Amino acid sequence: MRGPGGFGGGGGMDMGKLMKQAQKMQEAMMKMQEDLGGQVVEGTAGGGAVTISMSGSMECTAVKIKPEAVDPDDVETLEDLVMAAIKDAQTKANALASSQMNGITGGMKLPGMGF
Repeated sequence: MRGPGGFGGGGGMDMGKLMKQAQKMQEAMMKMQEDLGGQVVEGTAGGGAVTISMSGSMECTAVKIKPEAVDPDDVETLEDLVMAAIKDAQTKANALASSQMNGITGGMKLPGMGF
């Protein structure tokens, strides 16, 4: 038999309070997404031969390739450097998002969130 608290025993949960907290967290997460879009990280490869700029929301904003990285006889190496720089930028963007998410959730892991 349920007591006056709602869920089982006497303590119960205040569903209204819980819903307000969830709404506040959702609003904070939406603001965080906006903020991430305005922040930029850089991923590099080949000792800076290739630099990828990426927003915190994972949008590639710039690609810079130093002339010495361009060898028409070895395009494959340049392709590998670009991929490595993209992965480096993605890792940094994910770390930035994770850091900001921890500020919202207090380090609590949320199901379905890849941070």
